[in-house]
Amino acid sequence: MSDEESTQDLTAGEELESKNAESLAKKFRLIPGEEIHLTKKPSTFAFVGMYALALLVLGVHLLFARVDNLQSENFLLDITLSFMGFSELFSFTVVMLIITWFNRLLNTSTSGRWISLFLLVVSFSPLIIQIDKVAERATFFLDEPIGGNFNFDYNYTIFGIIYASVFAVMTLYYQNSFHYAITSDAVIFEHSFLLSRSHRRILFDRISEVIVERTPIGTIFGYATVSILTDSGVGIVDESMGAAGAVSMPGSADSADDTAAEAAKKSILRSFIGILTYQRTIRTVRPDPKHCFYSIRDWDKCKMLLNEMHKKHSQSNLLSDLKETISGNGSE
Repeated sequence: MSDEESTQDLTAGEELESKNAESLAKKFRLIPGEEIHLTKKPSTFAFVGMYALALLVLGVHLLFARVDNLQSENFLLDITLSFMGFSELFSFTVVMLIITWFNRLLNTSTSGRWISLFLLVVSFSPLIIQIDKVAERATFFLDEPIGGNFNFDYNYTIFGIIYASVFAVMTLYYQNSFHYAITSDAVIFEHSFLLSRSHRRILFDRISEVIVERTPIGTIFGYATVSILTDSGVGIVDESMGAAGAVSMPGSADSADDTAAEAAKKSILRSFIGILTYQRTIRTVRPDPKHCFYSIRDWDKCKMLLNEMHKKHSQSNLLSDLKETISGNGSE
């Protein structure tokens, strides 16, 4: 290879590096003179629970696709399968709604709003198609019958594959929507998903603590979550422990027509419900992919760099530098 070809390769590499730097500067909205020291994205296995949820949706569809062919020697299971076969649409909707509710209740990485909305769409899809067909048959005598928008039946196998594939693709897109950076001046968390945008910039002198959390799966696959706590409360959330909260049971509300005995009964009932549903609220650290280095690889380098930059920008370090400067001037 000649010197001219080597020079051209170096020039092309420098141009590519310059374009990447400009793209990152625009993405993270850097200020003039700010340099990027480290960029991170969540690990491939960070959202494994969401891929498992896609497989669960597929599994439920395949189960209902074969419900007529399933047989069991267990009496209770046989009754359950018979009910599922007798009212497939209703039972499928109920099962999917239970999965949606339970997934929301767990409040994990798979409990986001768009995920719950997607599961609701899956839950009601066969019911909507059936209602459309019933409406068309009931209004056949009209010049323009109501319905008739879906000229097909809900095939559990086909729709299961479609919904699971769409959810897996959306999960991959959601996973790549998070981008983190440590610059010379601050920590930046960038998130861009569908129409949602989030950008958080935290100065190093605002950091009060750096926490590393490794789950069993993270330990196996080599990733961890690095969370940042600040004096303003970033990284700390209020979490309710216990039941679903002190809810009001129908019929326990006071009424102007209540007698003294009825009012006393309702008061006792509300007290009993309050005891059963009592929950305490605690302040805890819950990793949010928007506000932490969520499930990243080489987390030790990230933590070390955060500690170094925090020390460099801390008031104690600035006072030490000022003291050394004054001492140096005094000795001269």
